[in-house]
Amino acid sequence: MGLPCDDVVLVRHGLKTGEPAVITVNCPNKTGLGCDLCWIILEFGLSINRGDVTHVLTELELMIHKVKVSTAPDGGVVDLFFITDCRELLHTKQRKEDTCARLTEVLGESCQSCELQPAGPEYESYQHGFSSLPPVVADELFCSDLSEAEICSQTLVPDILRLKKATLSIDNTLSPAHTLLQIQCLDQKCLLYDIMRTLKDCGIKIAHGKFSSNPKGYCELDLFIVQADGKKIVGPEKQESIFSRLRMEMLYPLRLTIANRGPDTELLIANPVELCGKGRPRVFYDVTLALKALGICIFSAEIGRHSTSERQWEVYRFLLDDTREFPLNNDRARHQIVDRVRRTLMGW
Repeated sequence: MGLPCDDVVLVRHGLKTGEPAVITVNCPNKTGLGCDLCWIILEFGLSINRGDVTHVLTELELMIHKVKVSTAPDGGVVDLFFITDCRELLHTKQRKEDTCARLTEVLGESCQSCELQPAGPEYESYQHGFSSLPPVVADELFCSDLSEAEICSQTLVPDILRLKKATLSIDNTLSPAHTLLQIQCLDQKCLLYDIMRTLKDCGIKIAHGKFSSNPKGYCELDLFIVQADGKKIVGPEKQESIFSRLRMEMLYPLRLTIANRGPDTELLIANPVELCGKGRPRVFYDVTLALKALGICIFSAEIGRHSTSERQWEVYRFLLDDTREFPLNNDRARHQIVDRVRRTLMGW
């Protein structure tokens, strides 16, 4: 192509409206590269909708760590976002002005003021106050051996039956240097990321591969892989370990539940954290989008980390306000909320 050997990213837009764009990346290879690229693409993969603060902050590459929503005496609402800047430029005047200007533009007349300031000692309880989870809730979210009943009771959607029909196979005869991993399954949001993330955490390196999907909602992946030491995956125990891990991460990449928190009702979402420390992209945005569509207000929200003996999890906690359409003391209403949020997160 006549390009130098330096890192290059090329974007070729579709010829017609609705056709996908092709992104070509030329850079040094490493274990987990595909996962990292998927994370970045997902982070910037959605168009902006007017009036959505979390989307604007995500688009500006500002990572949300905690949100506190409170009502002022005059009836106004104050939203307090604890954020960090992925560009590490938030200390500059220009970055602050650009951020406030963009938020004001999107929110319009509903925004009375927008300020950016360092979180001082008076906000320390917000920054570090991620409260511990009740044992019953923790057991439900982080159980490593989910039974059929537990899976069905938590997903609450028929799509899980199609997900369970995924087929995985390994072939070591087609390439002298690589193992061919073939996956056929139901397509869903972040599927490629979940597969890449799992292989990355297993120390599997992808040499090259092919991904395709059909109008019926199913996809096929052919991935030529090797272990971190460059060897093929030949042992049956190693192969079955990879299959088991992939099936679980594809079937259940996120865990959701609704629980009581004192007199309040709390929606909890947990997702695995990569070994490098990254959490799943765009969870906060998708959850707030789903709750907004249901007309459910969020009283407060916080994001924290929870460690188990096997891995670290990122946990999103939303205290919800009761509504006439979705009374939170009603089991059916709770199931409907979990179902809608899960569908939004999974792209169903």
